[in-house]
Parts: sequence; C-alpha cells; structure tokens
Amino acid sequence: MQRSHLGGIIASLVVLVIAGLLVFAYQTRDKNGNNAPITAVGSTALQPLVEAAGEDYQKSHPGTSVTVQGGGSGTGLSQIAQGAVSLGNSDLYAQEKKGINSKNLVDHRVAVVGIMPIVNQEVGVDNLTLEQLTAIFTGKITNWKDVGGNDQKIVLVNRAAGSGTRAAFEKWAMNGATSKEAQEQDSSGMVKSIVKNTPGAISYVAFAYKSSDVTSVKVNGIMPTDENVENGSYPIWSYEHIYTKGQPTADTKSFLEYMQSTAFQKKYVEKLGYIAMNKMQIDRDINGHVTHK
Repeated sequence: MQRSHLGGIIASLVVLVIAGLLVFAYQTRDKNGNNAPITAVGSTALQPLVEAAGEDYQKSHPGTSVTVQGGGSGTGLSQIAQGAVSLGNSDLYAQEKKGINSKNLVDHRVAVVGIMPIVNQEVGVDNLTLEQLTAIFTGKITNWKDVGGNDQKIVLVNRAAGSGTRAAFEKWAMNGATSKEAQEQDSSGMVKSIVKNTPGAISYVAFAYKSSDVTSVKVNGIMPTDENVENGSYPIWSYEHIYTKGQPTADTKSFLEYMQSTAFQKKYVEKLGYIAMNKMQIDRDINGHVTHK
C-alpha cells in the first residue's frame, strides 16, 4: 500500500511539473509570440513613417516586436546587405550606393518624399534655379547678392555623407555634382534648426520639415508641394525604399504588406508629410526616365 501511495504521489508530481512547464511555455509564447523580431534601420527621412507602422502593427499583432532605428540610408543598405537586420530603409536605390552588393536585395517602395531647399529668412531669396542651386552648393556662388538676395555670405549646411536625402538632393537638384565640403548634420531636424538660427544659411530637408521659421525655396519657379511632385513639375524628390535580403517571409512580409496597404497609406502617409504611392501621376526610374501613368 505504501509503495502504491508513493507511486501516486510521484505520478501527481510529474503531472504538476508537466502542467507547469506547459503553462510556462504558453506564457513565453504569448509574450514573445514565437516570432522573430522585425528590425528596421536606415533613412532618418523614412524613420517616422516606419515607426508609426511599427506601433500600429504591434497593436494588431500581439507578440510581434518592431524596432526602428535611423543612421542614414547608407547604414540601412549596408546592414540589410549583410543580413544583420530585417529591413533596410533608404531614400535612394541600393544600386546607387557605392560598396553595396545589391544583387540579393529586393526593393519595396512605400512612399515618396519631396525634398526642398530652405534658407534663413534674412537672405532675401525665395526662388532658385537648379543651376543656381548647383553653383551654390559647389561653392561657385558664395554671396546671396549674386542670386538676387542681400549682400551676405552664403553658409552651406549639408546632411552627412551617408544620408539618402543628401544623395537624392545631389542627384536631382545638382545633376550628380558633389557638394562642397561644409558643416554636416545627421538629421533634418537639426539642419532646420541651424538654418533658422544662422545668418546666410542654406540647406535642404524633406517636405515633412516645412515650417514658417525658415524660407521654403521655389525651384525653377515651382513651389515645393505634394501636388507638384505628383504631377512631375517639381524635380527634387525620391522614392522611399525598404529593402529586404531576398523575398520577405512570415512577419516581415506581413508588415511590408501592411505598410503598402491602402488603409495604412490613407491613415499615415500624408499625415506624416510623405506622398502616397497611389497619388503619383508619374514613375521615374533610377536613370531619371519619367513615364506618365
């Protein structure tokens, strides 16, 4: 009888241990979702949109973790090419970035970003041609009076060398010319602040950073507006790319599909200062060839 009783106790303990392990496993699954975390790194211009998508996606997909970091397009492309992250965010095509092996990278366009020149309010200029912008940023024009402004020295403020915004500006505003060496900043927010507070300053930011404390400059007489990007009359803009290494799968695929969905595009894209893909009346390839939809 004692042996039978002892066996019953042992059996009960085994059942309790197994039950405990099952509960722990379930709680762990519920907490972690058995899903690999989604990590996105790169463009600071694209970062706010991906962050908004991540917050929303996590609410509707409990157990999925979405982590978003900046660092610039160059960093995003380098990280995704190495397979170190789930998503590489970029303002430029991967093929445009030197040192990046783009062979296995898959492009997912999620929005369009307009880029506008901004100047300190005291320079006396609100319109520049593409030729004038090129001359200013290459150092050939150094005083605002030479482009119809005040007699004041031009102070250049650039984005950092790895910035996709800078690469897009040099490609579409400067016809591929390289900007003169000048002070560099890692974010559009800091650039705007410096231009606001520095006499004679000029730089460029995404449309999302438009504000009344700096002057938004027309280009070739065309206002930097969403509508003018959409119809092709305003020239300085780029696609917002999210790259994956190979075709995305599982949660990464689902997350990208969510970002490209009509519901997300309507809810967040314009609200955060971007242009929805379905609003574009033109398509532009890597070489600048434009076709109308």
